[in-house]
Amino acid sequence: MSITKQNIKELYEIIKNLYLEDDIPWVVGYSGGKDSTATLQLVWLALSELPLELRKRKAVHVICTDTLVESPVVAKWVEISLERMKNRAKALDMPIIPHRLIPDYNDTFWVNLLGRGYPFPHTNFRWCTDRLKIKPANTFVQNIVSSYGEVILLLGTRKAESANRARTMQHYENLRVRDFLSPNETMQNELVFSPLENWTNDDVWTFLMQYKNPWGHSNKDLLTMYRGATEDGECPLIINSDTPSCGKSRFGCWVCTLVEQDKSMAAMIMNDSEKEWMTPLLEFRNEIGDAEADRSRRDFRRMTGNTHMFKGRLVHGPYIKSVREGWLKKLLTIQTEINQNGPEEFRNLELITLEELNIIRQIWLDEKHEFDDSLPDIYKEVTGRDFVIFLHHLETSYGKAEWEILADVCHALYPDEKLLFEMTARIVDIEQKSSDIKQRKGILGDIEAQIKRGFFRDEEDAKAFTVAKVQRKKNMGAFYDKNAESEEEQLNFYKVEDN
Repeated sequence: MSITKQNIKELYEIIKNLYLEDDIPWVVGYSGGKDSTATLQLVWLALSELPLELRKRKAVHVICTDTLVESPVVAKWVEISLERMKNRAKALDMPIIPHRLIPDYNDTFWVNLLGRGYPFPHTNFRWCTDRLKIKPANTFVQNIVSSYGEVILLLGTRKAESANRARTMQHYENLRVRDFLSPNETMQNELVFSPLENWTNDDVWTFLMQYKNPWGHSNKDLLTMYRGATEDGECPLIINSDTPSCGKSRFGCWVCTLVEQDKSMAAMIMNDSEKEWMTPLLEFRNEIGDAEADRSRRDFRRMTGNTHMFKGRLVHGPYIKSVREGWLKKLLTIQTEINQNGPEEFRNLELITLEELNIIRQIWLDEKHEFDDSLPDIYKEVTGRDFVIFLHHLETSYGKAEWEILADVCHALYPDEKLLFEMTARIVDIEQKSSDIKQRKGILGDIEAQIKRGFFRDEEDAKAFTVAKVQRKKNMGAFYDKNAESEEEQLNFYKVEDN
């Protein structure tokens, strides 16, 4: 279609009629990109035509999910937009209530990557989407449903975005029991209204250029920002795991590794010399997402300490201590450099928050038993400031000095036992933190788990042990995971089966 003023007028009437039909609150998904801006702008302009007593009938919540790793330029754009939206809505008595949502700090990207050591997200292990996007939005919507019984979610989704999107939207359109309102596949008592469902990309831009932004943000500046990046769609409000990742959109997380290249940030840097300060971010993102180097950066054991084979190789688990510490140091260095020498509006930019740093420190101390407590020293070394501690951890009388002494002793006595120091440090830390009789419950099981974790001499020893275990099950006719065998072994197995 090619939208006309008559089309816009008809949409205004649809929006006003839907708004006045019931008392169900509305929630508009807003990312700051073109589609969500057009959706919210349609709602705002339509409701502004209603008399004051009617347009204050129910709230229109505008939710924007900040993953805390958004592209800094886009995050600043959205931050200013939400502030203007809030002030303008109040001045004009509009029922618009903006909300900036963030993930729980235990779920953030850096807490999982640097704290727990999760491998960088990829198509087979997309751990970020649910934690950073889905949960904050769904929690907000669920709270509305709990209070009011139902909610109507307004999204800027369009059938023209992709064939898959068109099929999905058409499927739920066929399930409608009310005009224009589709059921949500993941949440009961939630209906979805997509006012742009039949619009093309050109329709969106035509509307934004012809109709002034009602809360005072510049649609022309938005177009300029798009021109500085690639020809993809915006980062949508993600409400389920089937939604295309932000990595395939124009405005996504600057750390996104779900695609091989961040063409958006690269284009911004290349097209605008004033954005060259983001170059270290792009380089750091590429370093994290280096698939070829990743195996050597990770422990050969899973998070639990167990070993697992796949196609004849051990499946590597979390990032090792030195890698996590090195990345934290580099991240803080980039942040400090931007704060000191970057553009004025980014002098207070936080690439990682103090809340996240405190949780990471707690994980390193209590879950990984790294009692040398390196995080405060790294922070002080890079920033020149003392680290502010506000999360307490299980106390131990040991620290960096004891850590180094223990390491020297283990390496001197048993230089070939590469896991001895780690195992000993973990056991010492567990014992120290369980010195109170009330804390000793389960200590023997914890110590046994660490001994099993450090059972191997090195990765080759662990691989030989795991291969022998699989082979033993196979020889005895017991069930075993055939995916553990190499591709050559699997091929031979199927040849035998065929014969």
